[in-house]
Amino acid sequence: MALHFLLDEPVSAQPGGTVVLTGAEAHHAATVRRVRVGEEVTVGDGRGAWLTGTCESVGPREVVVRVDTRTDAAPAAPRIVLVQALAKGDRDELAVQAATELGVDEIVPWQAARSVSRWDAAKAVKGRARWAAIVREAAKQAHRAWVPEVSDVVTTKQLAARAEASVVVVLEPTGRTRLTKLALDPQDARDVVLVVGPEGGIAPEELDALEASGATLVRLGETVLRTSTAGPAALAVASAALGRW
Repeated sequence: MALHFLLDEPVSAQPGGTVVLTGAEAHHAATVRRVRVGEEVTVGDGRGAWLTGTCESVGPREVVVRVDTRTDAAPAAPRIVLVQALAKGDRDELAVQAATELGVDEIVPWQAARSVSRWDAAKAVKGRARWAAIVREAAKQAHRAWVPEVSDVVTTKQLAARAEASVVVVLEPTGRTRLTKLALDPQDARDVVLVVGPEGGIAPEELDALEASGATLVRLGETVLRTSTAGPAALAVASAALGRW
């Protein structure tokens, strides 16, 4: 498989034209991955554009790629959204990375009641930027045409409000329904929102608020998964149910 590189701006180039990698991406291509003149690579913009081309010139500050073919991938519908509660250590970041590789379309940080990690205004900006960087690298590694969006951190009240226009699925070990028994309709255009709590679980009052808003509580088997693995596991089940896999 050809090496893949990602631009930060929308790509307008068509077959016969060129795209130029600069900055960190050029350094990565030339110095780290050691691409060579004449080598075939793929280039995307994270918004559906997918180019296959041949390296015409390679330098640590600039790599020029002659475009051979172009395809434009449509965004997923319905989208799968991961709402990941903030967690201590790197457990939430592990979930974000794996979910991106598995095909999630949006990631929403959640300041849950039992989250050990707390994001104040300043930390929220840095935290979102950190998650976005993880998502970008994971999407590039997975050769994804679309890079998932990382949204602003939400409160439980804001999360409950989202249930009015989405299919919200809360991963909860005490849920009466198995995720595999939940009917997910690929023809339903509403977002499928998977909600993962922190290490200490989702507080009873939060479960009540989410259920009252229309969310469904489901369980994944008979064991309790960590916050870093529950989301990716549910994402795999949802992807199969929606016909993505």
